[in-house]
Amino acid sequence: MRRKLAFILVLCLSLGIMLAGCGSNAGEEPKNSGQQEDTSWQDIKERGYFTVGLDDAFPPMGFREEKTNDIVGFDIDLAKEAAKRMGVEVKFQPVIWDTVVEELNGGNIDVIWNGLTITEDRKAKIAFTEAYVADKQIIVVQKGSAIKGKADLADKKVGIQAGSSAVEAVQRDEETYNSIGELVEFGSNDEALLDLASGRLDAVVVDEVVGRYYIAKKPDDYQVLQDNFDEEEFGVGLRKGDKAFLSELQKALDAMKADGTSAEISEKWFGEDIIK
Repeated sequence: MRRKLAFILVLCLSLGIMLAGCGSNAGEEPKNSGQQEDTSWQDIKERGYFTVGLDDAFPPMGFREEKTNDIVGFDIDLAKEAAKRMGVEVKFQPVIWDTVVEELNGGNIDVIWNGLTITEDRKAKIAFTEAYVADKQIIVVQKGSAIKGKADLADKKVGIQAGSSAVEAVQRDEETYNSIGELVEFGSNDEALLDLASGRLDAVVVDEVVGRYYIAKKPDDYQVLQDNFDEEEFGVGLRKGDKAFLSELQKALDAMKADGTSAEISEKWFGEDIIK
């Protein structure tokens, strides 16, 4: 009887040790569980290029040259120089600007590089490089217009690019926004400015870099008001998970700024150094 009791006790003890051992691992997760390796930069190097998504009617940032139909512009030159320094090629993919963030996160493009304003809403969805240009939203009217400031936009027809930061800038100025008769959205800024020149609009709210470019080409058609909306900054947008790619791109941008290459590109398109 004693032998049987001793055997049972030993058996229970052995089972207890086994169960305790199993229990100690039950709550442990495998090493690196849920952590996906960031191969974004490696993938691009192996592919040999990255794809820039842009609105190809956004001069001087990115647009079609009339004679050749090639995509050219300030941001285009910056992207080409950065890619060269990174040892890869760059391709440019026109997209509908209103859906550009979805195109990026869906994997159809690798970066958004086209006068992309850094906003809190966009920062919640994508990552950004450091700002490289400071900008603001200006009000453009016909030369000789009776509109002299924001107060004169009351009951007027104002053009704006759909999905652009100009929309948010105007909406934040509640007094002006609520006074506007109609805010008409366009697929591109040049379409809005053409409607302004033809008299179908009373004013257009647009990025300063774009507005100044058009006005320089047609100084007798347009003028810029002193009033403006929100100063803002441009950055290159990437997917939040592409930290390795972002790091390499930022290194290239920093080097371009340090050696004056970015300033030279700016002088070419704006006649001055606007690099932040």
